[in-house]
This record gives sequence, structure tokens and C-alpha cells, in this order.
Amino acid sequence: MGWIVLALPLGYGGFLAWQEWVYSQSLSAVTVSAPPSAPTPPAPRQYTPDAIATVLGFATQSPWVQSAEPLQLRASFVSSRGVSQALLAGAQSTRFYAEGERLPSGSVLRRVEASHVVLWRNGREERLTLKPASKHVLPVSGTPGAASPAISLHLRPVAEQP
Repeated sequence: MGWIVLALPLGYGGFLAWQEWVYSQSLSAVTVSAPPSAPTPPAPRQYTPDAIATVLGFATQSPWVQSAEPLQLRASFVSSRGVSQALLAGAQSTRFYAEGERLPSGSVLRRVEASHVVLWRNGREERLTLKPASKHVLPVSGTPGAASPAISLHLRPVAEQP
């Protein structure tokens, strides 16, 4: 009975070794073909670092290019929180545009500053400045208005003001 306990694991081990040998022989008979060669992709275009920095807003163009847009900047509202807006007047309409919004001509309002806006047009930044201070944005009335009351620097109820 002791020899059966010893022969059973040895016989099973021999059977497993024979199966491994048959499997390795069947693998050597299989021919391995190489995958079809794919055409090599074209080399990527070389980009200039200045162009990438300009697109990402890291570099400023030294001479500002005055915009050729048929628009006038009437007012700019710069917000420290939220989206800044600019009032742009075209030939047909006047409208508020937010940063990142596309204009009717296809350019994009990139940044809004206090005295100008920056547009992205034809792959470059262009600057659109406010009208000169000598020109009035709102029409000036020809009728004389009521005299404005004296302005006090102290907060007082209306009844106590002179």
C-alpha cells in the first residue's frame, strides 16, 4: 500500500511533463508571421515657441497691432470676479460681448482691459482702443439742466443737507 501512495504523485508528475513536451513541440511547428508594416507617419510640423506662447497668452507682442475690425469700443467693464464685458458698436448694432465670445466678423474677444480690448483675429492679437476722451459716448443735451445740488462729504439725512 505504501508504494501506491508514492507511485500516484510520480505518475501524475510524469503525465504533466509529457503534456508540457507535446505542447512545446506543437508551438515550434507553428510559423510566426510578422505583422504587416504600417506606413511611417509624416514627421510632425515644427512649431515656433513664440507662436505657442502667444496663443497661450504668455508672451505679448511688442508692437500692438491696431485692429482693422469695423467696430468701435464704447465701454469696457472689467470684473475681478466673473466675466468682463465690452460694449462694441458696429455698423448695424451695438452690443455687449463677454470675454471669449465670437464677434460677428469671426474674431474672438480675448481680453477686456480698462482702456482697450484685445481681439484674436487672423491668427494674431489685435488691439481695439476706447474712443478718445474728447469725444462723448452719449449725446450731449442742448437744453440746460437743473443745477446740481452741492455734494457733501458727510452722510446726512436728506432733510439736514443745505
